Amino acid sequence: MAAVYKSLSKTNGHKEEGPANGVKKNKQRVLILSSRGITYRHRHLLNDLASLLPHSRKDAKLDTKSKLYQLNELAELYNCNNVFFFEARKGKDLYLWISKAPNGPTVKMHMQNCTSFHSHTSQKQPLTQNPVHTMEELHFTGNCLKGSRPILSFDASFDKEPHLRVLKELFLHIFGVPKGARKAKPFIDHVMGFTLADGKIWIRNYQINETEPSKSTAVSSDAEPKPKPSKSSNSKETEISLVEIGPRFVLTPIVIQEGSFGGPILYENKEFVSPNQVRSEIRQKKAGRYNARAEQGIERLAKKGDLGLRTSGGRKAPVNELDTAMLFA
Repeated sequence: MAAVYKSLSKTNGHKEEGPANGVKKNKQRVLILSSRGITYRHRHLLNDLASLLPHSRKDAKLDTKSKLYQLNELAELYNCNNVFFFEARKGKDLYLWISKAPNGPTVKMHMQNCTSFHSHTSQKQPLTQNPVHTMEELHFTGNCLKGSRPILSFDASFDKEPHLRVLKELFLHIFGVPKGARKAKPFIDHVMGFTLADGKIWIRNYQINETEPSKSTAVSSDAEPKPKPSKSSNSKETEISLVEIGPRFVLTPIVIQEGSFGGPILYENKEFVSPNQVRSEIRQKKAGRYNARAEQGIERLAKKGDLGLRTSGGRKAPVNELDTAMLFA
């Protein structure tokens, strides 16, 4: 009660409608949690994303997969207006739910990585079994400061269709670290790229690497001498390059709902194929090959029986009276 009295005495009982300078403050907090049944790879990816988002709050696993509306109560409890929920199915498939609590919208996406599938020539491994790649297993040379703010780079295709504009706005709210976040550092040293290709969203993370040009640059005699920089300018020209640091993953949008984990469906991806259906078709294809081999074996046995080549079963050939065995018996 004392804290409430002090806060009311400072504001004279009235809340301030906005800041004095007229600049609206970006207040975004993200609740990150997962369902039961995630694998170690999914858990490492969740930890990587939580370290990249200093304005996030990581919570324990959610016991239910059907009553997702309970996430709105958790978000209100932890004072979060964004929900980042990992849903694991059958220990293989990983689905990502992104929602703006408590009013929505909500996006359900299938998380996977297609780079390992396209980079290998062998297609024995199905697409649904390709995992996401975490920071530890990629062994990238780059590194960024924990808690630093990123630059978000979006493909121009995100502005062409309405559902892509909704996705872009959600990514801005979640991956865009606010300037005054509690654990955020006042540095910008990495770039997060969002690219749309083949109906999927490819997310990559790069470090901004600044290096000074080498002083031992050989200058040819024919080259014109460069003008010397003025003494008043203390800034030095630096070479900027991008180094990938991970994590990397691919998202396939499935549905967009109007509310937060509920409500009417605003968008549905008709081209999305469930990984269960892909595995079912693979099993049916293998079963078809086995059935074809079994039928060939039955036909071969029947043909041998018709020709009298089997000792047991089948039709025996009629005895010929002029056969050598019958004449000289």
